[in-house]
Amino acid sequence: MNALSRREEDTLLKATKARALKECDPIVKEFADCATGRTISVAWACRHKYRELQDCMLQFTGTEAMDTVRREYLRLRDQKDPSPS
Repeated sequence: MNALSRREEDTLLKATKARALKECDPIVKEFADCATGRTISVAWACRHKYRELQDCMLQFTGTEAMDTVRREYLRLRDQKDPSPS
């Protein structure tokens, strides 16, 4: 079977987001530092940092990256538990 259950999909997405946050940690910290002590002004004062953060996260959670993660998960799942034909 080459489809993921909803639970598998959710688990992969959570794991991928966690990895992305870890990989993008320096940019997350820069954005957090910029946003500290701000309320409404964060929208324009930190927009460049936020855009950098989004770009970094997209590298790991974008459509192509998630397709790669899914394919790898399916490959490993099929290796681990080959179903009889």
